[in-house]
Amino acid sequence: MSDLRVRRNQPFDLAPLARLLVEEEDIALINPNAKYPFDPLEWQEKWLNEPDDASFYLVDENDREVGFFALRVGIGPEVRHLVYVFVEPESRGGAGVRLTEIAEEAARELGALSITLKAETDNEAAMRLYDGAGYEELSRRQGMATMRKDLD
Repeated sequence: MSDLRVRRNQPFDLAPLARLLVEEEDIALINPNAKYPFDPLEWQEKWLNEPDDASFYLVDENDREVGFFALRVGIGPEVRHLVYVFVEPESRGGAGVRLTEIAEEAARELGALSITLKAETDNEAAMRLYDGAGYEELSRRQGMATMRKDLD
């Protein structure tokens, strides 16, 4: 899956995200507070509305969107918080490693010195992925692990 690349979501194009998030479980996986079915207006006004936040699509060799993530401003602009990470099931199996590399590069380009995220502790694949990518677990609370990685 090394042929995956990133496309910044600017201006907002939420049709690909609506195509990716068709199941209630998919929406709940990346944003348990979002409505089902997918509501583009809700995402534009509520979940992706901060002016300094940036969102991205992961695209394959055919320019088809196969994943999504956003980088929110964390504690100051030098920290970016990785949110709304999703890769369609057909593209999983190596895509997570590539997505973390792309997200880290995007965070660097936004001026970040470190990147943080939260992962469900019972999502063993995600925990292995982030641990293998060098993320340090800072804490665990209510089934969520807070993790951080300093960017070179």
